[in-house]
Amino acid sequence: MRGLVEGIVLLAVLSGNVSAMAQAGGDRTMALLERLSNAPGPSGAEEAVRAIMVREMTPLATAAIRYDGTGSVVAQQGTSGPRIMIDAHMDELGGMVRRVTPTGFLSMQMLGGWLDQALVDQRWIIIGSKGPVRAVTGIRDIHVLPAAERNTVFPRDGIYLDVGAKTADEVKAMGVEPGDPVVPDAPFAVMNGTDNYLGKAWDDRIGCAVLLEAMRQTAKLPHANQLFYVATTQEEVGLRGARAATAMVRPEIGVALEGGITGDVPGDRPEETQVKLGAGPGMFLYDSSTIANRKMVAFVRRTAADKGLPLQSDLVQGYGDDSAEMQTGGTGAPTVNLVVPVRYTHSHNGIVNRKDFDEMVELLVAMLVRMDARTVEELRSFAPSTP
Repeated sequence: MRGLVEGIVLLAVLSGNVSAMAQAGGDRTMALLERLSNAPGPSGAEEAVRAIMVREMTPLATAAIRYDGTGSVVAQQGTSGPRIMIDAHMDELGGMVRRVTPTGFLSMQMLGGWLDQALVDQRWIIIGSKGPVRAVTGIRDIHVLPAAERNTVFPRDGIYLDVGAKTADEVKAMGVEPGDPVVPDAPFAVMNGTDNYLGKAWDDRIGCAVLLEAMRQTAKLPHANQLFYVATTQEEVGLRGARAATAMVRPEIGVALEGGITGDVPGDRPEETQVKLGAGPGMFLYDSSTIANRKMVAFVRRTAADKGLPLQSDLVQGYGDDSAEMQTGGTGAPTVNLVVPVRYTHSHNGIVNRKDFDEMVELLVAMLVRMDARTVEELRSFAPSTP
């Protein structure tokens, strides 16, 4: 019964109203971005996002949709040629209920790379067995907080979810128990008539949207490859879905699609990141998990130049992505991590730019169409040049 109820809850979340602006303007892409951003999907509880991905992928695939044992989705186009894996992860930063106190407060196990200062005084949604339950992580009142503590960061172990209950029994009656997923409550919005979209989970729902739109376009275009569009699970807790999916797909070339980290707000330091919002798609040359294949980097740059597309590049410490698993899985594959710039990743509210998104889709499609067996062979060759 619990599984049935959860399915109904997730379906209700998925079928929630899309913004009037997206409906009125007939903007299919904006509506897709809104659905993906709003869908709840912390690591290990990606059901709502998976339902969207499968629904969009199924009519575009040339073979039955497959799943690995972690819940990642594999959709294939084409039955011959090089095996190209295009990857985006479905999970977002979130948490799960750890413990219910006798007075009705809930402690939370964080999932993914949260800063403690991003957790206080925020709204959250718990996906319980009886439906979504609203919660807030409160903050001590300035009127009673000692002056010495007013500028300190509240550690996560001292932060509790408040669902309005007075007892543990009241929490149980709401359908909430330990292990239930928790996600930020941060609905999608267009930023004041601009091309910038506000929402949660752009890491990596923006990559999921790029993947879907590219898949829609390559379904109508000739190409010489087997394209494996893969939506993975549990990236934020260790690239776990990508590891299993890579073993299933056995790619010869890997392309990860991610949310980048911008360096264009006051106080940012240029050595930390250089990507800017609205300046086009980006490419990571280095991060803590992967060094991009140099031939792949050159291939991406040539493709962008030929298409007249802007291309930003970046090197970021403290960042990992699914390309690491594609690069080292099996016998290895040349990989690159392509990013749509995102302001304020790993928080409740991030901002993406529509032009950056559209240009990323155009770049990715151009790359996939121009790849063929000869190109892939050259990208995979490490033989020294003949003198």
